[in-house]
Order: sequence, then structure tokens, then C-alpha cells
Amino acid sequence: MATIIAVIILVVLAALVLLGASRRRDHRAVGLSREARLRDKTNPALLSEDEEGLTGRKFEEAALETKTEDQVEAIDTTPPEPFVSPDPIAVGVSRRQFFNRGIVGMMGLSIAGFGGASLAFLWPQGVSGFGSKIKVGNIPEILAEIKANNGFLYKPEGRMWLTAFPNGAVEKARNAYSSSEIAGMAAGVEQGFEAGVVALYQKCPHLGCRVPNCVSSQWFECPCHGSQYNQVGEKRGGPAPRGMDRFAVTVNDGVLTVNTGAIIQGPPIGTNTTGQEAEGPNCIGQSDH
Repeated sequence: MATIIAVIILVVLAALVLLGASRRRDHRAVGLSREARLRDKTNPALLSEDEEGLTGRKFEEAALETKTEDQVEAIDTTPPEPFVSPDPIAVGVSRRQFFNRGIVGMMGLSIAGFGGASLAFLWPQGVSGFGSKIKVGNIPEILAEIKANNGFLYKPEGRMWLTAFPNGAVEKARNAYSSSEIAGMAAGVEQGFEAGVVALYQKCPHLGCRVPNCVSSQWFECPCHGSQYNQVGEKRGGPAPRGMDRFAVTVNDGVLTVNTGAIIQGPPIGTNTTGQEAEGPNCIGQSDH
């Protein structure tokens, strides 16, 4: 029991010692020590000519007043700049509005870029080859090439066959073909050539196979299902629903231009303006009239 009482007394004494030390530290933190204050009162550097015993605090206050008077005397008398009211729209833009407008602006730029790219993709360009207008050449030269190739001239850049159209069949053809087809057929009669020219699409109108020529029969004969056409592409046999499709053509100053972007459906079954029969054995079976 006595031991417990002794421990309690020691704890209380220790607390009192700590409290006293803490209070002394607080006094030292908030002000000068007594010795420092006594030295300030007798410091000759703080005495003026007509004052004795000037303390440090009073010396600092006097220096502050002197500094304030100097500042007052140094005030600039230049007239102030005229006030310009700020832009209310700029001042009123909050951060949220700024980000919203930035997002909308970026979306607008993105849409504009996408639209420009789409227009550039869809805008017709200066294309050549199939799908464009192909200037084939002078008709006399074309007719000579046709003759040199056994009556059939193939132009791969236009996926087309060129054959001669006899001048004697032109009047009959005017009742069966459109003006854009007649332009090439009638070129021989109208411009004094030995024949006109027909531009035929290479595909069979039945199922789209590429139709070759048959040198022996002087016809076009499809190897897929046996459809047959005479030299100017009119159907002569097989399952095809019509004659070979053809391209619109123009003739200017004797120069033949073929528009491979304008495919015209072939003539109906029974059209036979030239009356051409097979001139030899068929390459694909026999003709079924």
C-alpha cells in the first residue's frame, strides 16, 4: 500500500515539473527575456539626441512612421489608365462552359474532316480504263486491226470486243438500236468508211461468263452454257435471254470513243440485222435457232 502511494506522489511531482517547464518555454516564445529587456533599455544605439532610454519597440515604431512618410512623398501623380470594362462573355465563361465548347468544337472539326474525306472519295476523279470513256482511235485503223485479228478485236482496258458492222445492214439496224449504238454502226455510211464499228461487252448476258470468239464459225460462243451470237452480238442460239450487251459510242472527226460506263442491254431474241450464218464449224456444240 505504501508503495502505491509513493508511486502516485512521484507521478504528481513529475507532472508539476513538466507543467512548470512548459510555462517557462511559453514565456520565452512569446517575448524577450528579462535580461534582454534590461539590455534594450540601456543600449546607447537606441537613444536619440533628445530622448534617453528609448526602447526597441519604440525605435521600430519611429522607423515605421518615417518609412510611411517617405512613401507618401513618393506617390506617383500620373493620372490613372482609363478603365476598360471586360468582355462580359469572356468573364462569364465558366470552366464547364469552356470544356463544353471545346468538346463541341472538336466534334465539329471531326465531322468536317470526315465529310471532306467522304466527298473526296465520292467525287468523280479523272479515271481511265473500264468505267470511263476510252478513245479507241481512228475508225480506218480500227477496221484494219479487226481484219488483222480474224474479224474480232479485243480491248482488255475496256473489257470489250470491237467488230465491223456492214454498211448494208445500217438501215435495218436503225429500227432495232438506239442512237448511241447507231453512231458507231453508221459511221461507215455517214463518213465514207468501208464499214461501221460495234463495241460489245465481254460478258454473256446469261450468267456473266466471258464470251470468246470462234474463228471457224465467226460467231461469239460462250463456253459456260453454249449461248451463241453472230459477229455483231445478236443472239443465234443457247439459253441467253438476249443478245450481247454493248457500250454507247461516239464518233468525232473519224475518232471512235467508247463509254464503258454506259452499258446498253443487248437486242431481244430474234434480232438479226446482218443475216450472218455460221461460216464454219461451231466451237461450242451446234447452234439452236
